[in-house]
Amino acid sequence: MKISAQDAKTKMDASMGFVLLDVRTPEEFNDERIPGAINLPLDEIEEKVESVASDLNQEIYVYCRSGNRSAQAAKILVELGYTKVYDFGGIIDWPYETE
Repeated sequence: MKISAQDAKTKMDASMGFVLLDVRTPEEFNDERIPGAINLPLDEIEEKVESVASDLNQEIYVYCRSGNRSAQAAKILVELGYTKVYDFGGIIDWPYETE
């Protein structure tokens, strides 16, 4: 499900036990990321997502740089059976804290 950065922030602030996935490359992740994010590059999603989100009903928030890779990752996650996938696009549109 595509949501805005503002909606994602509101939902994450009100939730516990969610996973925040950054699907960019490790280099991009090391340059800047949203606090609490786990780096899982798009090309590793299918093989490794279970190691960070084993519950198919867990809330998963996905972002990348501009929104293209996050949309692809969200689609893959839904195809794998995850039921609460929220794509809020790119870090370039994230008006909140980064590190």
